[in-house]
Amino acid sequence: MTAADNQPLRHTPLFALHQQLGARMVAFAGYSMPVQYPQGLMAEHLHTRKAAGLFDVSHMGQLLLRGADAAAALETLMPVDVQDLGVHKQRYGLLLNDQGGILDDLMFVNRGDDLFVIVNGACKQADIAHIQARIGQRCEVIPLPDQALLALQGPQAVTVLARLISGVSQLVFMTGGHFDWQGHALYITRSGYTGEDGFEISVPAGGAEALAQTLLAQSEVAPIGLGARNSLRLEAGLCLYGNDIDTTTTPVEAALNWAIQKVRRSGGAREGGFPGASIVLEQLQNPQQLQRKRVGLLALERIPVREPAVLENMDGQHIGHITSGLLSPTLNQPVALAYVQPDYAALDTEIFAMVRGKPVPMKVTATPFVPTNYYRG
Repeated sequence: MTAADNQPLRHTPLFALHQQLGARMVAFAGYSMPVQYPQGLMAEHLHTRKAAGLFDVSHMGQLLLRGADAAAALETLMPVDVQDLGVHKQRYGLLLNDQGGILDDLMFVNRGDDLFVIVNGACKQADIAHIQARIGQRCEVIPLPDQALLALQGPQAVTVLARLISGVSQLVFMTGGHFDWQGHALYITRSGYTGEDGFEISVPAGGAEALAQTLLAQSEVAPIGLGARNSLRLEAGLCLYGNDIDTTTTPVEAALNWAIQKVRRSGGAREGGFPGASIVLEQLQNPQQLQRKRVGLLALERIPVREPAVLENMDGQHIGHITSGLLSPTLNQPVALAYVQPDYAALDTEIFAMVRGKPVPMKVTATPFVPTNYYRG
């Protein structure tokens, strides 16, 4: 199996374990990754919602930004407040291009002596090159290719992890800390991509398999593949880079205004100063000028609606398209994220998705589709 550019697929440190567990492996972001295990996507999804699921997300990019100027430097690349972030606090960020389009979405933590950044697997080489080129003269940019990343997600994740690592239960949503497990230095954040309580664990590659096996030996934990990761994040209303956001979408079109803190948009000394700022700030101030907007959709019939289905109004006119869609395992109803013309973005607006030439009625609905269970203390 090879990646699209004819390079052999890369393996995460858990590749052999996935094979032992009977995973069906697929090409994803240049890696051979588990899409599901023998119990299947539906069972994996529901297990994560009720107990704890273990995900291998080691294909993601991990890097450090180090130096006195690192926070101010990173702030020049994103419409986000980096400088005021407290120590061991985590935040969601958006790397933008000069047109205000989204190069990638990411998570970053102020660890006190550095910024710890996690970027998407498919974008990581381009992201690191971009960051290095733009701010490499202001701070050290240190990729961490020898770190694996595990995500333990679900309502019983805290019970499981606290059994193995003391102190993790003190973390609240979007905070992190340094921990040790059997001599391996870990950095753990209470965060994830499922809408559930849970943790992401950065672990040296050499300790990743032993940690994964120890977690899987706990009665509450099952291995979960990319398929259920996708259905869980969609129920939580979370964007998938490359589907729901990309270089052609701005944060405002993507309904990610909440990710742009007031200090970066409200007339102070730190307003703007990021790529595409004039475009993004104009859209924030004059949303009536938008050509499209991201919305959540709920199908009114039990017919799965998948990307890139076309959306039409009552008169059969094209008004948008689906960017992510599937049958929600939790709700047993089809849900989707989509871009529509702003006239059709109001809650409860009824529109139609074209599925094999037939219109499926859908209504605009708030996200998340399934309530989140983040632990905020």
